[in-house]
Amino acid sequence: MESLIVKSDAELGDIEKARQLIDSLVKTNPKHAPGWISAARIEEVAGRLKVARNVIAKGCEMCPQSEDVWLEAARLFVRDFNDVLTKKPEEAKLLLANAVRQIPTSVKLWIQASKFENDAKEKRLILRRGLEFVPDSIRLWKEAIELETDEEDARIMLAGAVEAIPYNVELWLALAKLETYQNARKVLNKARRNCPTSHEIWIAAAKLEEAQSNESLCDTIIQKGVASLAQLGSGMDRDKWLSEAELCERTGNILTCQAIIRATIGMGVDEDDRKHTWIDDAKSCVERGSIHTARAIYAHALQTLPNRKGLWRRAAYFEKEHGSREEMEKVLEKAVKYCPQSHVLWLLWAKERWMSGDLNGARSILSEAFNSNANDENIWLAAFKLEYQNNEIERAKVILEKAREQADSPRVWMKSAVFERQQGNIEMAKEMCKIGISKYKSFDKFYMILGQLEEKTGDISAARNTFEQGMRNCPNSIPLWTLASQLEVRKDKLIIARSILEKARKLNPKKPELWIEVIRLELKGGNTNLAKSLLAKALQECPNSGMLLAESILMEPRQTRKGKSADALKRTDNDPYVHCVIARLFWQERKLEKARSWFTKTVAIDPDNGDFWSYFYAYEKAHGTPEQQNQVIEQCIKADPKHGELWQKFVKDDANRNCSIKDTLEHVSTILPSFY
Repeated sequence: MESLIVKSDAELGDIEKARQLIDSLVKTNPKHAPGWISAARIEEVAGRLKVARNVIAKGCEMCPQSEDVWLEAARLFVRDFNDVLTKKPEEAKLLLANAVRQIPTSVKLWIQASKFENDAKEKRLILRRGLEFVPDSIRLWKEAIELETDEEDARIMLAGAVEAIPYNVELWLALAKLETYQNARKVLNKARRNCPTSHEIWIAAAKLEEAQSNESLCDTIIQKGVASLAQLGSGMDRDKWLSEAELCERTGNILTCQAIIRATIGMGVDEDDRKHTWIDDAKSCVERGSIHTARAIYAHALQTLPNRKGLWRRAAYFEKEHGSREEMEKVLEKAVKYCPQSHVLWLLWAKERWMSGDLNGARSILSEAFNSNANDENIWLAAFKLEYQNNEIERAKVILEKAREQADSPRVWMKSAVFERQQGNIEMAKEMCKIGISKYKSFDKFYMILGQLEEKTGDISAARNTFEQGMRNCPNSIPLWTLASQLEVRKDKLIIARSILEKARKLNPKKPELWIEVIRLELKGGNTNLAKSLLAKALQECPNSGMLLAESILMEPRQTRKGKSADALKRTDNDPYVHCVIARLFWQERKLEKARSWFTKTVAIDPDNGDFWSYFYAYEKAHGTPEQQNQVIEQCIKADPKHGELWQKFVKDDANRNCSIKDTLEHVSTILPSFY
């Protein structure tokens, strides 16, 4: 039975119509190869495979120079109607033997003939025979070379291939890989002469030298290659070279990667834009996972711009994140030699040494820093902090004494006052503040610390006087006005507190912090309607304040908070206060994944606010896994937040001076206010 395929009447009718059309075509033009192919395929579709073979055989007779007809015949002679390989493709082999005799220059026919052979030796013989007729066929050479299992035979074949096709870069590179070092150099030199516009050959030559640990030759080769290509008009732009450097990194050729960066990263970059351009290049490489390429960019940038302290700092942080502490310290050691007056670099180096557990090493670094920065308050205060945090109280005290002599500044006197307060020497702390005020009367922190100390010792009148003096000398210090009003609230002098805040707002218009303080004052006093009225006025004065908008959401009834939140988002652009309140709303509504998402956004916008981290951690403690809780802790420690209303209040309490960031996070997360 010729066919098992059952066709409908409609399909049979369509096939018959097509058959008649194609028959007419091949009779009219028997030398038209596509007509024979179509005729054979119609019979194949109809399930008449034997007829299809006969038709295509006739086509081969009529169009012996048509490559497509022979290939179609070969396909039909090795497949049955069900598209399953037959066990005897001998007819197809004979057919293709006839085909290559008719068209000996057809690469497709030679390759197809080799594929019908099961024996590798026979395949090789056919392909080699084909190369005799088509010696410049890259595809034939590749097929033939891939069949070689012996490396020496493959090398011989490749040698023949590059002689036949000297312009093909891929074949030259393949041959070089199979040669010894000395022969590979010769091969690549010959390749360069035949393919002078190929950057791949120059890079391969550099990789060859890298394999022999010839770093200097890597640089020489790449530099010559870049110059040669530019001279021939075939030079690539810096972005393409950067891609090649990253590709070298991925193949493990780090020296070649570095050589490419040194030779090309400055191409077309304006002198004034070098720093920012190279930093952006390094960032992009890091994002793509090309760490060695980024390191090479930083190394070249620092060699070219050794006096840019910001560049050194970025390179140091890069090594901290993607390298090792030792590499980071090496960068910082070089950095302070080129930028000895940069206290930031000295302090960063000392901190890293201290964090590694080497206290004496950190002391030694700070001692070196004093040689170049004898009057720098930052170095003195860092030395004080180092001793103080290691409970070397006497050392810390001596350092502060010297600092007041050699680096007299408001911060030094303030730190001295705080130090004495923490040691319980209240009167000495007061004296330090008074001396500080006599020297720097516009430094608000002196009045804040002194007023709090006087209140603590029960001298309320003196505290009021101190705050009043401070508000006269520092009228723009919002924290000072706030402390003064809070003192009156604690003494139940709400009218005076209101008066202080009213005066503060007149002197400092459009300050959301002052509005928040007076609104909360009224809320504490139970004057909710007045608080709402004040909030409305505040939003008229500061319509885009995230802090005020967040407060307005908190004061809304539960059913209207969603609309208020949408309005707040429209008014602000990525404000962390608004984001945090929205996260809390989702938390309250038990939309937990949304809450987590908004908390994540909040700390991403403002990682320096410890209150936001505390809300996030409180949420994870309630609904997260231990892994999620630990992740928030680790991220918070890395961010090292310095601000936040509740966070700062806890940190500045002398009783908590030894608390870690984790301890602070744990505590603050337990004292967060809920919705009103």
